[in-house]
Amino acid sequence: MELFVGTDIVEVERIKKAFDANSKFLERLFTQKEIEYFNSKRMKLPHIAGFFSAKESISKVLGTGISGFSWKDIEICHDEKGAPAVILKGKAKNIADKKGIRDIKLSISHTKTYAISCAIAIGGEKNDSADIKTDERS
Repeated sequence: MELFVGTDIVEVERIKKAFDANSKFLERLFTQKEIEYFNSKRMKLPHIAGFFSAKESISKVLGTGISGFSWKDIEICHDEKGAPAVILKGKAKNIADKKGIRDIKLSISHTKTYAISCAIAIGGEKNDSADIKTDERS
């Protein structure tokens, strides 16, 4: 078993500027279910920033950043106890499957100013290109 870890922090003001500058910001980055969640929270920007940060953290555990798949291929939802949960779709799911990732655990926190997240993926096969190389002369 392998663990993959990704973290991200974002300034809420950065998300506010992007939201104000682009009328399609939410539709481009978030699924309909995520937008419904934001609406239930009265579109509070810290929640939006938290989900943005979470998608960045998850992209890091996939080892790609937001590349090779759509922002909407990662969906943040909540389990029956209210904890954040991850649903991968499309190309993001394909990447996770190739890495042997079976589950992703997620934590999100935010204040008025910052949102932070940590994703931990539980996986299978080692990716040889990610192995740490050592200098055998030491």
